[in-house]
Parts: sequence; structure tokens; C-alpha cells
Amino acid sequence: DKQPLTYGLFSAFAVMRLTKPTLFTNIPVTCEERDLPGNLFNQLMKDDPSTVKGAEALMLGEMLTLPQNFGNIFLGETFSSYISVHNDSNQVVKDILVKADLQTSSQRLNLSASTAAVAELKPDCCIDDVIHHEVKEIGTHILVCAVSYTTQTGEKMYFRKFFKFQVLKPLDVKTKFYNAEVNVSYLYLGLFWFTVYYFILGS
Repeated sequence: DKQPLTYGLFSAFAVMRLTKPTLFTNIPVTCEERDLPGNLFNQLMKDDPSTVKGAEALMLGEMLTLPQNFGNIFLGETFSSYISVHNDSNQVVKDILVKADLQTSSQRLNLSASTAAVAELKPDCCIDDVIHHEVKEIGTHILVCAVSYTTQTGEKMYFRKFFKFQVLKPLDVKTKFYNAEVNVSYLYLGLFWFTVYYFILGS
């Protein structure tokens, strides 16, 4: 009863962007005791582990949530991602090589920290890697993660997964010149900020 290695490794191949977690939010549902549900909704909110004790009607809770997708990435940001390959099977595999490339519209970059293969990966063990890259191009980017390994019978296996995301401009600057009088000109400078984050302008 041996598990197929291809399915085992593939199903446990995970890639997650490393970003700051956000506060978990919920929608409080409450009613008065004289209403039909009685105190049911209020009791459910008090029993909810994500709510703030004593202030269950607040939308913000005490828990943090990790992003479920890559989200928005802006030009100049450092893209960081966590890659994990876990051996779900009951067999030892050998010569495991995990490779991560970033494909842009103009180039393909190797982001893997190491190019050497791992000698063996025992059952219920994993190979972890963290990659970093400063984004310098806008447009579509594709993170290509590939895994190759050798089974106990000497068969070489290989699979890939693709993760597509967009890189956007965080801001745009527009200028206009106005000639008001002789030898007098005015310059209009418009700064348009496209993200939901705060920023600091320096001179």
C-alpha cells in the first residue's frame, strides 16, 4: 500500500507570499432579548474566539489573518515568498531540487537561494526556502516553481506550478506649465497615489 510519490509531493507543494498579517474582521449580528432569537446571537458572539472580550460588537478582533493570495505588488517593493515541499508519501526520495524563477515581460530571473540538490527527503519531512526580489518592472509577472526528484526505483520525476501576479505603479506624477504673464510661468505638479498605504514624502 504505497502512496504515489507524484501525487504526494505535488499535493504538499505550497507557495505563500510573505506579507504582514491583517486584523481579522467579522460582522457582528445582535438583537434585543425580547426579539425572537432572544440572547442567542449575543451568546454566539461572546463564545466566538475571534471577538474582543467585553466588546464583542466591534468588527475588529484579536486574531490576525494571513493573505490568501499574492495581493497587490507595487513597483520598487521587495517581493518575498515562502516555498515548501513536503513528502507526504511513506518512501524516501532522493536528489530533490527545488527551483524558483520569476518570468517578466523582458527577462527570466532565478530566485532560488541554492542550486544544489538535497540528497534525500524522508517521509513527513519538508524542504523550505525563502526567496526575495526587488521588483523593477511593471506588468505581468509569473513565479515558476519546479521540483525534480528521484524515486527509490530510480525513476526521475518532475513537476511545475505557476503563480501569476501583477506589478502596479504605486504613484504617478503629472506636470503642466501655465504662462500667466510675460516672463512669468507656473508649474503644476500633481501626485497621484494608487495604494491604500500611507507614505512619507522627503525632500
